[in-house]
Amino acid sequence: MCDTPAERELAEELESVRPESASAYLAALPGARATVLARLWRGLVHEPLPWIAARAPRREGTVLRLADGRRLHGPPSDPWATGTEVAAVELDGVSYDHPALLMAALRVPGGAPFTGELDHSVASLALSRTASRPAGPPMEPWEWEQRSPDGHPYHPTCRSRPGFSAAEQLAYAPEHRPVVGLRLAPVTGATVRGPWPPEWRDGDAVLVPVHPWQAEHVLGGRRTLPGPPGHPLLSLRTLALGSTRTDVKTALSTQLTSQVRDISAYSVDNALATSEVAERVADRLGGRLHIARTLTAAGAGTPDLAAVLRESPYVHAGTDEQVVPVAELPEHFASHSPHERSARITELARLALGVCLDLLDLGVALEAHGQNLLAVVDGEGRPRRLVYRDLADIRISPARLVRHGFPAPPLTGRLLNDDPTVLRRKVLGCLLTGVLGPLAGNTTTLGTVLEAATRDLPPTMGLRALRAEELPVKALTLMRLSREGDQWAMLPNPMTDQQN
Repeated sequence: MCDTPAERELAEELESVRPESASAYLAALPGARATVLARLWRGLVHEPLPWIAARAPRREGTVLRLADGRRLHGPPSDPWATGTEVAAVELDGVSYDHPALLMAALRVPGGAPFTGELDHSVASLALSRTASRPAGPPMEPWEWEQRSPDGHPYHPTCRSRPGFSAAEQLAYAPEHRPVVGLRLAPVTGATVRGPWPPEWRDGDAVLVPVHPWQAEHVLGGRRTLPGPPGHPLLSLRTLALGSTRTDVKTALSTQLTSQVRDISAYSVDNALATSEVAERVADRLGGRLHIARTLTAAGAGTPDLAAVLRESPYVHAGTDEQVVPVAELPEHFASHSPHERSARITELARLALGVCLDLLDLGVALEAHGQNLLAVVDGEGRPRRLVYRDLADIRISPARLVRHGFPAPPLTGRLLNDDPTVLRRKVLGCLLTGVLGPLAGNTTTLGTVLEAATRDLPPTMGLRALRAEELPVKALTLMRLSREGDQWAMLPNPMTDQQN
């Protein structure tokens, strides 16, 4: 039964475009509601929401007292648990099993648009779960990116895709494993950085790759030409161009999860310089980290028409090696024994923390979450090296670069920041919520993994903060309600608990 507008809309569309999947969609709705409600409840319990006056953890659950006197009651919430479901949460004795209906009942600032996002998240997650799971190991390396239907393991809008119909999700979303035909938009006077492919030029015009959703819904009045086919990656708007060993990041002017996925003129203008700085600094790490190089970028000067071409991360696999997005490592490790799985997670944590903290000390703060960070694993599943892709949201410290003998970066603007707190939160917040927390799956295991992984690492400032302070994580629910930039929650450090 469909309870909300987004659920009903997708159900009706699915009956029209793929009726054989309609029953599977309806059957998936209760589980999708419980999954998204668990992620919303995590935010309500652990984030600094201004309208929550007090929290009272109890053995049987948690009670939240709102500033207006109302009370929320729900089950215990481990901030690092993954794969959890919450059947219902009570607001002043009224039970809510749907996150959108709960948010509407709360009537808090910013709640109305967030209610719509939660509704979309549930409906799209249910649709994602109708996708048939691939059997056996990937035949093509990019198939690793099309295996999981559930999105970000802690984000309540993990599958929010407003503006995407059921047919468009089936045609473009990676979990449905489509082949997507890109469009090419002729742009005269385009900004181009790097050697733009000659086959994507037409006289004086640059042919900019356009996602077909963008071509129809945003650039509807603009002439486009047929482009190459691509395979959507974990980031829906980025596609692998088959045998070219090149990925193309397209502009998509709609909010996926938590951000509008367009490409600013600033990003186009600084794409190559940013890549060159990151590569130069990564070279200091002795081969532990590869940067998927930005090859070229072009745009029309507006965020809705631009594209970035970069090296596929999969070119960095050697003989008998695979490159796996860290978000997919839980599935990759699933065939290992419990002892082997624990060892692999600790090895990955030691490698990722060592690389990211060393790079931070040198002056580059990666946004190393489960999509952007990939692991090169050998035939036995051991992580050997890392690959990082998509440099648009890293932060660079000019002062640290110069202190370590690098030239000042030829950049200006938002990528540059010398604030040690900003830099440290960028690195640790993404590593914890996008890599290490999901791999551990609960607080106790995360503490054990962090303790073992950090034992022999060099004593950088970042490591000292990680071992002694509360852990910074993005306040994902607060960010959606406030509509502002990065907001933070500080969580108890499970290593400190173990040391005590």
